[in-house]
Amino acid sequence: MDEQNITVGGQQIAFTQSGGGGRPVIFVHGNSCSARTWDPLLTGPFGQGFRCLALDLPGHGSSAPAKNREDYSVPGHAAVLAGFAEAENAADAVIVGWSLGGHIVLEAAPALPQAAGYVIFGTPPVASVTQMGEAFLPNPALSVGFTAAVEPEQARTFAASFTAPGSALSLDEFIADILRTDGEARAGLFASLGEGRLADEIAIVSTLPQPLAILHGEGEQLVNLDWLQRLTIPSLWRGQVQLIPGAGHAPHREVPADFADLLEQFIADLN
Repeated sequence: MDEQNITVGGQQIAFTQSGGGGRPVIFVHGNSCSARTWDPLLTGPFGQGFRCLALDLPGHGSSAPAKNREDYSVPGHAAVLAGFAEAENAADAVIVGWSLGGHIVLEAAPALPQAAGYVIFGTPPVASVTQMGEAFLPNPALSVGFTAAVEPEQARTFAASFTAPGSALSLDEFIADILRTDGEARAGLFASLGEGRLADEIAIVSTLPQPLAILHGEGEQLVNLDWLQRLTIPSLWRGQVQLIPGAGHAPHREVPADFADLLEQFIADLN
């Protein structure tokens, strides 16, 4: 893998690129995580076949903190994503978003008309912030993702919500990323949502011209599957939410081979 830095809209962004030469695939991580969450994909056969680009959002991983607190928002991150895709000549990429990353992908979709397709997971599209209480399950761990100062035990609780109950996956990397993240990234995101700074994602997915895959771990602890299955999405890949056995909120880490296989199937269907 090749680790690089780029300036997008005056913001220093770190990213990792795989060695593959195929279709570009951009990966957007979740709240308080980093680009390294995608390492199993970038270093494996998938990354050898496709040109994978995984960026650290502002204030996450190795990227610099946001210059303005207002940029710690879904629209702020979406602007970075759109700028990154253009700067890296990957405007025609398949764009994959996990959790918060999925909301960022949906927000950015109107600014990415050349994108080949979208994959989201751990992301329930909502029309407004007020619907989040129904779209997400009532898990108290979610509050950690909006708290500026996070203690190690809180980080562990938050990380544990990423996996299926009883999962044997180590939480150490998640915990380290949570503790490393700029606390203002979480606080600023919370403030922005309180101000209603979120696009009507249901309107976006209802008219999305590109195929959209929605994946969902069967052991998901944060997202309400019933909510996802009630949505009407004309471009939904295979006409339904794709359930992933043996995984929770982070199937790309819990069952990376199965996750990569689904991505490859989605990309094959685009050709």
